[in-house]
Amino acid sequence: MTYSLIAKDIDGSIGLIVASKFFACGAVVPFLSGSVAVASQAFCNPIWGTEGRARMMAGESAQEVLANLAARDEGRAIRQAHAMDAQGNFAAHTGADCVDWAGHIIQSDHSVAGNMLAGPRVIEATSEAYQANAALPFAERLITAMVAGEKAGGDKRGRQAAGLVIHKGEAHPWLDLRADDHADPLAELARLWDVAQERYVHFVKGMPSAARFSGYPTRDGIDADIAAAEARRRAEGRASRSHAVETGE
Repeated sequence: MTYSLIAKDIDGSIGLIVASKFFACGAVVPFLSGSVAVASQAFCNPIWGTEGRARMMAGESAQEVLANLAARDEGRAIRQAHAMDAQGNFAAHTGADCVDWAGHIIQSDHSVAGNMLAGPRVIEATSEAYQANAALPFAERLITAMVAGEKAGGDKRGRQAAGLVIHKGEAHPWLDLRADDHADPLAELARLWDVAQERYVHFVKGMPSAARFSGYPTRDGIDADIAAAEARRRAEGRASRSHAVETGE
């Protein structure tokens, strides 16, 4: 009922993007940290995500973790998962009874898996588009890849939800976007990413990190970056795509 992409960017960022004809798939599929990622889908078992993430953070490989989880789970035949470990290696499990079409692709810097799809071209097109768009910003590259999979047929039942999570070396996400119930959820993620350029991406530059507990506790630079982004948008003649409502206060 779902297809998803896990990738590691050249700067070390880790991203997971998912789309499905299933409500709030972005809430139940992704499990990430600053160094590993798991997508638990089909008849998803969240323990594959939580335990898998913890064990890979402790040093186990994606391959051995997924193999062990599958061996222990009596529902393994209806489970699908793929994962990236702390060494950047990928592994996947597609249960024999996942609804057709179901399968996965593993590449050196990303993995794609899906079930209940229109056919194998969905994950092939997703992988190919990810590889072909290395010049794009990471979030945009992930969305573009998933749109290619959707154009190849996507979830054969239709569209409903999507989610995108990116970590930049921290336990907390740098970006976490969701469209839980939408007629065109990947387009909605693209809109949210565009709106994020107005204020969000500048604000998070000052957020605390494990190495800098207090972050940057003043607005020095943040307001200037926001103003510059606004000036560029206006100069380019682009209207804001935000749905925010001003109260005037």
